[in-house]
Amino acid sequence: MARTISLLVIALLIVLLAVLNWTTLASPTLISLGITSVTAPLGLIMLGLTVLLAVLFVAYVLTLQGSVLMENRRHNRELQSQRELADKAEASRITEMRSALDLQLQQQSIDLRNVRDGLLARIDRLEQTVDARLDQTDNTTAAYLGQIEDRMTRGGPVL
Repeated sequence: MARTISLLVIALLIVLLAVLNWTTLASPTLISLGITSVTAPLGLIMLGLTVLLAVLFVAYVLTLQGSVLMENRRHNRELQSQRELADKAEASRITEMRSALDLQLQQQSIDLRNVRDGLLARIDRLEQTVDARLDQTDNTTAAYLGQIEDRMTRGGPVL
């Protein structure tokens, strides 16, 4: 911004100087072109060359700015396509991770069911063993009681 203002001030000073000294700029002078000499207003020629140089400079700046804008747009399009590609890849990874976690959760559920079924089967076997031992204990106790009754009814010694 400061550069633009300073360039405009300098251009206005050149225009003001040219307007104030127009008679001097327009006065004809002998100008050497190397091979020949011509009588022409040197000030107007120099002013014309300065204007031509300014026009070429502005055209160059505009061309450069246009190419930078085009390049910037191209980079933005590439960046947007790369973002979309990265978003798709991330979504794909999330989907893969979700399916892997679902599979792992299903496997853990199956493992837990297997462990539960194994524990229930073991508890059933232990109950059967306890029931069998209780039956044996009942039978043994009944047998001892029977022996004791038998000895008491016969009149023998009771242990």
